[in-house]
Amino acid sequence: MSDTLAMLGVLLALLIGLSIGKAWERYKLRDGRWLDRRKSRESPHYILGLNYLVSNQIDLAIEELNKAADLDPGALEIHLILGNLYREKGQVSKAVQLHQSLLQRPRLTTLEHAYVLLCLGLDFKRAGFVDRAFDAFSEVVRLDPNNSYALLNLERLHEEQQQWQEAQAVRKRLADVAGDADKPNAQAILAFLENEIGQQSRRDKEPDQALEHFETAIELDPRTVPAYLNLGDLHLEQSRPKEAIGAWKRIIKIAPERAYLAFDRLEKVYAQLKDAASFLALCHRLVDLNTTDWRARLAIGQHLEAQGQPVQALDYLFESLVHNPHALAIHQSIWRILTTLDFNSNLVDRYISLTRDAVFYLDPHVCMQCRYRSTELLWQCPQCHEWNTFVEERITPAEDNAKGPL
Repeated sequence: MSDTLAMLGVLLALLIGLSIGKAWERYKLRDGRWLDRRKSRESPHYILGLNYLVSNQIDLAIEELNKAADLDPGALEIHLILGNLYREKGQVSKAVQLHQSLLQRPRLTTLEHAYVLLCLGLDFKRAGFVDRAFDAFSEVVRLDPNNSYALLNLERLHEEQQQWQEAQAVRKRLADVAGDADKPNAQAILAFLENEIGQQSRRDKEPDQALEHFETAIELDPRTVPAYLNLGDLHLEQSRPKEAIGAWKRIIKIAPERAYLAFDRLEKVYAQLKDAASFLALCHRLVDLNTTDWRARLAIGQHLEAQGQPVQALDYLFESLVHNPHALAIHQSIWRILTTLDFNSNLVDRYISLTRDAVFYLDPHVCMQCRYRSTELLWQCPQCHEWNTFVEERITPAEDNAKGPL
């Protein structure tokens, strides 16, 4: 009997311990009061607020989350979300006040302190208080050295201030945090930053340092197109035209879709060297590599026009038009030649036939990350600040036009 009673006592003690453990998960002693930690999270206001937030109904989300926060004024995560929502609505001063008040709370853990500072840094950044944003993000990194989001924002701030070396140092820290998983992306961004440092050296009249930076950028990532362009420009400034051509032609091997960025440079230098045939040969090579390359055809057409061969130039311009009917440069070249040919009716009819159903856009480049549109190819998006995310947005030519006579 005594053994049975002892066993029952042990089981009873175990059940009491489990009950106490569950209660501790639900309640926390704060300022001498027992608070239900799940009360605010399980309230309909909190759930509705999150639903509104997901559906991007910011005002309704704020209303419901404020009600949830009233149920538990100590719920840190709800107040953090509210502050972030105020910032997104443009009420930055209100977001700053809310996040600053959270920093005054006693017994914040180090991680909680870092999260609040991170939100406050974003507030300052949105308000344009760059120095305060720097201080906030730097303190986050001190508290949480592996906080990649704080490091990323520090990098962005340095880039906006064109502090390229500082930005590169932060990017290296980010690469260390991410490890091998993000190595290719890190190398690409480091290469672009190295190129910007080279540009700065070039502006400071330090050609040797600039040359070293451009070559380092290419070593980091051979697909860093602006480094080849700038390297060629530097060679040309130092009266080395053949080396300049060599740098620009390397773009054809590593990124033929970007080769057009060097067309004007190459055409000018080849003309100086009395070797226009080499420029035409290069453009024809690009057409052979990619039958839809409209820019190479445009370059050939414009070159032939300049050489006094307008009819032959139109053939290439019409081919270019088929592959990219919304490119304004093609239409301008065609109209310029048609004017010199007194608007030959056959040529005009051919042009009208090719363009009948085309739609024109002045902003054919779009960021793959945030959909920001630009009238030119940008290496860094001014909206999301990502590197090398712009692609050319084309309209597929009508089938009948694509199959029509050229």
